[in-house]
Amino acid sequence: ISTDKAVNPTNVMGASKRLAEMACQALQAQTAATRFVMVRFGNVLGSSGSVIPRFREQIAKGGPVTVTHPDIIRYFMLIPEAAQLVLQAGLMAAREAEGGRVFVLDMGEPVKIVDLARDMIRLSGFADEEIKIEFTGLRPGEKLYEELLADGESTLPTPHPKLRIARPSAAPDQEWLADLEHWLAATWRDEAEAKRGLVCRVPEYRPATH
Repeated sequence: ISTDKAVNPTNVMGASKRLAEMACQALQAQTAATRFVMVRFGNVLGSSGSVIPRFREQIAKGGPVTVTHPDIIRYFMLIPEAAQLVLQAGLMAAREAEGGRVFVLDMGEPVKIVDLARDMIRLSGFADEEIKIEFTGLRPGEKLYEELLADGESTLPTPHPKLRIARPSAAPDQEWLADLEHWLAATWRDEAEAKRGLVCRVPEYRPATH
């Protein structure tokens, strides 16, 4: 299971997810006995990492509801739909002659987080003046918007209208995988060294400076 944060990542979480995608592709090139398939999608409403439970808790306490930036947008999908599409991707991969595919879910149109917060306040029976919204500023590595495809990637259709296959600009090889295994087995002195290693192995990774 991958994430839109793996696309042009600006933080360690996104870079490590992209690294995992590449590692699965490299492993697939070594074997036909196992099928590796990656599914990349955005936020899932109501999941443990979703803003919905946090907004609900903040509203129950009388506010404020905290949003990082007034212009921040995210893709959202319901849990049942995301789970069904992950299963569909696995089924398609099992029927293919080769694995190593990155499936991208159609997430629809992105949603402004501040609009979602306002809607939740009103649906909870409060007026905008009763529950305030506070903007806390973007966290380090947080982007205003997320992407589902990296630069140089295109997609191919599948029989399912909400599933597409990403076509990466280049696939990692066995030499890349051997280097990765050597790096993971090494002892890193500090966070900066770990980030430098990620930058070397995930070319799209641009660590945030704010």
